[in-house]
Amino acid sequence: MSREQRDALDTMFRTGPLDIGGDHLEQREVFTRMLTSRPLPEDVVLTPGSLGGVPVLEITIDGTVPSGTLLWFHGGFHVLGSARTSAALASNVARRTGRRVVSVDYRLAPEHPHTAALDDALAAYRALLDETGADSAVVAVVGESAGAGLAVAMLVAARAQHLPMPSAGVLFSPYADLTLSGTSMATKRAADPSFTPEAIAVRARDYVGTGDPSDPLVSPVFADLRGLPPLLIQVGSNELLLDDALRLAARAATDDVLVRLEVTPGVPHVFQAFAAVLEEGEAALRRVTDFLATPFASGGSR
Repeated sequence: MSREQRDALDTMFRTGPLDIGGDHLEQREVFTRMLTSRPLPEDVVLTPGSLGGVPVLEITIDGTVPSGTLLWFHGGFHVLGSARTSAALASNVARRTGRRVVSVDYRLAPEHPHTAALDDALAAYRALLDETGADSAVVAVVGESAGAGLAVAMLVAARAQHLPMPSAGVLFSPYADLTLSGTSMATKRAADPSFTPEAIAVRARDYVGTGDPSDPLVSPVFADLRGLPPLLIQVGSNELLLDDALRLAARAATDDVLVRLEVTPGVPHVFQAFAAVLEEGEAALRRVTDFLATPFASGGSR
């Protein structure tokens, strides 16, 4: 059954209307329609707000008392997406972990190239620390795709400002090398049903602007990750961004960060979002739940 599920998902991506490298205004509308077309469960509560002057969307499950906060950064190659487009996956994780999600609506390129998104992420994190009384043990960060790379860059920047680290980080299919130098950009070209290297390059230029794509705060595969919290990195083997995850995990391990890397064979980018129809996605989210329930991630110890 899993092979049939994967083939159906692959076909959906290959024949779908999304063109990551197309006109960014048009593709924002397509991306939003794709990810918000299905209604959320009735008990999911979405509450717009602001954190550190940055728009956020609080995502909770009605009738539950959250045990902590997941600071969430959505995907979309820094150009597409919003807190709302991540709400289905984020609410699923909130339900499983018993935590609330605070999803950050950081500014998007090309209207707002680097460092705008990083500035927003850092402002939101700093304000969340203030809100919790600087108890970072009850906070974990989660990012998907570009949001995962942004989450790591935010942690590196927060460390440089001597802010306390959160308890843990969960990174879904991180987009963490905007130089696009990973070998999987070539070796996974045929396998990836969603993107092409050329399309990703368009969006990378939008985000980097006049900057340097190898800047560690743009491409955290090149960052010094010492002192970051424990990380769980999940990626599919059918991704152009596979090497981003592999090299980010290797860099974390080299820098003495507790890191768990999980590569799921035969699945595409951010496959966890399809847990309802893909067995591998369901299994991956169970492992996320277990990871966030460990003492270091649940606030039991640091």
